[in-house]
Amino acid sequence: MAKVAVATSDGFTVNEHFGHAQFFRIYKLNADGYEYEDIRDAVAVCQQKLGHDESRFDKIIELLSDCDAVLVNRIGEGAAAYLIGKGVRVFEVSGSIDGVLTKLISDNMI
Repeated sequence: MAKVAVATSDGFTVNEHFGHAQFFRIYKLNADGYEYEDIRDAVAVCQQKLGHDESRFDKIIELLSDCDAVLVNRIGEGAAAYLIGKGVRVFEVSGSIDGVLTKLISDNMI
């Protein structure tokens, strides 16, 4: 069983930039499908016009420490490299959460 964090502003689509996400919805995936687990509030890593606050990366890593992957609409190279370096897979995707999770499961990507 895998667990993924989804950056979404509306709970239905993968539509948030990683650095701007205010919360992540957490899903458990297995061969038969997926189920919603919970929602986790996040402090946005990107601060308007100030760039990244790298101390916040560690808070996000801690927040998502039990997740195998993060699904985002967009993510900068630095943030993606940081997450990957900490063992978190990053998928830059768009579309409905249902469609994206179903595709990940059917393609055995997680």
